[in-house]
Amino acid sequence: MKLNSKIRFSPIFLVLIALWSCGEISNTETQKLPYFDLKGFVKIEAEKLDGENVFLTTRINGVENREEKVLTGSEWLEEFDTFIQSDINKPSLYQSYDTQVKNNILFHTIMEGAKGKVKEIRITYIDDKVVSATLKSSEENLFYKTSTIAELYMNNLTQKVDHYSIETTQKIWFLKASNIKIMGAIKS
Repeated sequence: MKLNSKIRFSPIFLVLIALWSCGEISNTETQKLPYFDLKGFVKIEAEKLDGENVFLTTRINGVENREEKVLTGSEWLEEFDTFIQSDINKPSLYQSYDTQVKNNILFHTIMEGAKGKVKEIRITYIDDKVVSATLKSSEENLFYKTSTIAELYMNNLTQKVDHYSIETTQKIWFLKASNIKIMGAIKS
């Protein structure tokens, strides 16, 4: 009996191997993000706040408005959209940030010459739990300049967001600069 040295694989078998391999790679990649997963963290925290009362203070160009609201999970996602949109775990930003840990603070700072709207993310830990997240972003071109500072603080007792603030200043060519600040304090 003569053995055939050529092994034949059916096209379906090859396609299944290729699909399985791609799935394994993408699962591994999503588990090992190069930077802190701010987007994922904020989404989890927004879910915890579903139905919570918040004291909101909104200041637009110096005019302040205060109100108390109950927000749903999806409304919290909208409220925290600045944090979610500041995700730096994108392939285009890979190796664009310098990561350092000083005391109990994790810093992701954009490297000189790298292009990215988010300039810095600072995560503070106590006992391996996130107690605050701060980000600074800015963008500038010929027609406008915008900068944002956003902060989110956790309540150690409830393990939920305690308060947050988001402030954006924008200057559009030939127009007066505008400033918007949103501050929220969750009613415990």
